[in-house]
Amino acid sequence: MKTQSQSMVPTKIMSVECWRIIALIAIITIHAKPFSTAPLFDGEPWLSLVLNQAGRFAVPLFFLLAGYFIAPKLLNSPFNTLKHYSLPLLKVWFAWSIICLLAPFNLTVFFEQGYLAERHGYWQFLLNNPLNTLFEGGLVHLWYIPALVCTISIIALLIRYNKSNLLLPLAIALYIYGLMAGSYQPIFDLEAPIFTRNGPFFSCLLVVMGFEIRRNNWHCQYHYAVTLALLGMLLHFFEATYLLRFDAPFNTHDFLVGTPFWSLGLFMALLAKPHFGESRPRIRTAILDASKDVLGVYVVHLLVVIYVFNIARLIGVEGLWLDISIIPLVLLISIGITRLINKTPLQRVLLR
Repeated sequence: MKTQSQSMVPTKIMSVECWRIIALIAIITIHAKPFSTAPLFDGEPWLSLVLNQAGRFAVPLFFLLAGYFIAPKLLNSPFNTLKHYSLPLLKVWFAWSIICLLAPFNLTVFFEQGYLAERHGYWQFLLNNPLNTLFEGGLVHLWYIPALVCTISIIALLIRYNKSNLLLPLAIALYIYGLMAGSYQPIFDLEAPIFTRNGPFFSCLLVVMGFEIRRNNWHCQYHYAVTLALLGMLLHFFEATYLLRFDAPFNTHDFLVGTPFWSLGLFMALLAKPHFGESRPRIRTAILDASKDVLGVYVVHLLVVIYVFNIARLIGVEGLWLDISIIPLVLLISIGITRLINKTPLQRVLLR
């Protein structure tokens, strides 16, 4: 690792903005589960399973980016930054949690048995897991926001009391515990009070790494970064394969040992090649225009996935046509909804 002047860090890094969009598409792919009904080997839909795990760099990359870009403000004014950063995010989280709690997910049950019959089971499920629901929200993908706020709170607290030297050890300890009580639970038999993907268990290490990269002005050569990313990805896939022998489904792993190395290598590669697309004004404009919608598309996309599948089932569309069209369809509809919200007063409530 080498250092560079922090003043030379641009406010918009084109390679990063481009990969924010790619990461968002990867997250949509995870939730849309294309080709999940197309078995390839031993009766398993391996194309779908591999696509699922191939997108696991995405959320860690978003955490790294959050830590990297907020670092100067946190160092300058930790509690004030925590307040002005977290409150708008929590407002968005709360608003979309309410929407997801109220929106019927199964239109067949809704039309045949009524609204309360459709919602009752889901509400009861959330009430049976109140602590986990608190760290997750009204729908599963919203966990990202409380996890990010938890970690920013930890960083702000340790900076304020001059204990920032504890950040990395604490983050590593939380990550190890999260693994032992998460994907590696069948081996270590640890129980956590919440699903360890939620809360600070995994987010802390990724956000702290981004924070430390910015604070210490670290960078590395592109080929070393790419090598780290590839080795991390291979380790992640090896772990997912190894855990099959403990009856852990291949596509259930959000974070493994290799995941932070994978996302860290990718992030450092993006910093090493920051000018992607800058020489082509049209590409630059398109990337920057699309990147403005990332948060909005993230919070809305899973509801869109649910309703696209509902409508497809009602009109009898299935199989290969649905598998091929689901990701671009969800992306385009989500962008459309996000931009529509941005044109209304609801933008202040539903988008940051």
